[in-house]
Amino acid sequence: MALTGKQRRHLRALGHHLNATVQLGQKGLTPELTKKLVEELELHELVKLKVGQDTVPAKEAGPAIAKAAEAELVQVIGRTVLLYKARKKDPEIRLPRKA
Repeated sequence: MALTGKQRRHLRALGHHLNATVQLGQKGLTPELTKKLVEELELHELVKLKVGQDTVPAKEAGPAIAKAAEAELVQVIGRTVLLYKARKKDPEIRLPRKA
């Protein structure tokens, strides 16, 4: 599911006040980190992730993280990655309609 610009703006606004709940450290994208990220996405739908300074740049890590978690990459700012994945059952976040 590709997000439109309007949907991305909506998600960025919702994610602005969130704190990072997952952190990518020196070990990189491990199966444990992916599992934790998938759990957080199922619980919250919109998740911020911090990329450590000693790892790859967030702009490079963001797409790989999104692909591993089967989520949509909403935004990358500095070392922060914002990801979205609609909850399978009873999604809470309502996206603007596609044109």
